[in-house]
Amino acid sequence: MAKRVTLKDVAQLAGVSYQTVSKVLHGQIQVTEQTRERIERAVQSLGYRPSSIARSLRWQRACLIGYSWAPSPPGQFNTILDQFLQSMTQEAEKAGYHILCFPHRANHNLDLYRELIETHRVDAFVISSVEYDDPRVNFLKQAAFPFVAFGRTNAEQDFPWVDVDGGAGMAMVVRHLVERGHRQIGVLAWPSDSRVGHNRLEGLLAAFRECGLELPETLLKRGDGNSTFGQQAAAEILQLPQTQRPTAIIAFNDFMAIGAMQAARELGFKVGEELAITGFDDTPLIQYLNPPLTSVRQPIWEVGQHVIRMLIDILEGHPSAQRTLLLAPELVVRASSDFAV
Repeated sequence: MAKRVTLKDVAQLAGVSYQTVSKVLHGQIQVTEQTRERIERAVQSLGYRPSSIARSLRWQRACLIGYSWAPSPPGQFNTILDQFLQSMTQEAEKAGYHILCFPHRANHNLDLYRELIETHRVDAFVISSVEYDDPRVNFLKQAAFPFVAFGRTNAEQDFPWVDVDGGAGMAMVVRHLVERGHRQIGVLAWPSDSRVGHNRLEGLLAAFRECGLELPETLLKRGDGNSTFGQQAAAEILQLPQTQRPTAIIAFNDFMAIGAMQAARELGFKVGEELAITGFDDTPLIQYLNPPLTSVRQPIWEVGQHVIRMLIDILEGHPSAQRTLLLAPELVVRASSDFAV
């Protein structure tokens, strides 16, 4: 059996002390770029892998971060989750941690959280799909267990979170459509109890007021964020009398927007020429639709990085004074809405 590569082997090849190697690999000291490069080359050349068992005993940690997510319905995929997981995984591995994934259901059963804490199998949690009065936030705060959330909840709740300003993204969409002459705009929104949906609708309505527009009840449809709802809801508002019919439709995600495009085609409307449709999330492949879909791109990769960095700082005992971070989205304009009326 080949001899296991140690920190001392890496240090000898890099020409530094093994204490320096250890501290550099754990991000505990700053060294010159040349020294860091020598250490990284030595690690790669020797194939050094730290002992997770020894490290766990030394730190008295599991070196695992628990993360739960809401499973997607059968037949649907979640590209946001995929990007978020990849980003978190890469950032956690840089600090010597790994992600332990487990699904959670709509009722936010806390038994698994409690079990993972009591058995010391994780050092902290990342939570997402955060809603109002989210029981996970209250439970983890009461347990004084480290966690960072992707998403906010009630304003009075104080806890570390990173989020994307969905309201600002919706305001960008409204201004874009108004600049192109649209005044009658339909909206495909999420249910009224959705925290993320409420935030996006607030931003949209504020932009409507800013532009001197109103949103009639007949042009606001709420439902599940899937293409089936998008198609049904868009068909309803596109069959209103011409004086009430919208020239643009804003969907709260790309799936609803895709459904709306299908409804428009079936009813004889030319999307991108006589009807504008926009989405949210900038899902991969929507640029290849006919026409390509305008959408709001969330900086999901950056969210994952910030969540893990914030959590590692907490675990290392030097949390940042900035406990919350709100990131700006980007409007990506494509042919589905880039025309004047």
